[in-house]
Amino acid sequence: MSEPIKGPASYFPSIEKTYGRPISDWKDLVRRRYPAAHMELVTMLKNDHGFGHGHANAIVAHTLAEDGLK
Repeated sequence: MSEPIKGPASYFPSIEKTYGRPISDWKDLVRRRYPAAHMELVTMLKNDHGFGHGHANAIVAHTLAEDGLK
């Protein structure tokens, strides 16, 4: 039995279902906005794409960590 997914990635199935695009699309969108600050990126996802705060923060935090920026 595998361990449950923890941290920001635990939101990914819900994000894909809710917003209808794969996580890779959202990560690409965040990366195109570099070098914006964490909260600027969260605000962009909320204002421009209708994300809730938790989902936006999960995408941004995971992407920044993946890219060694956090």
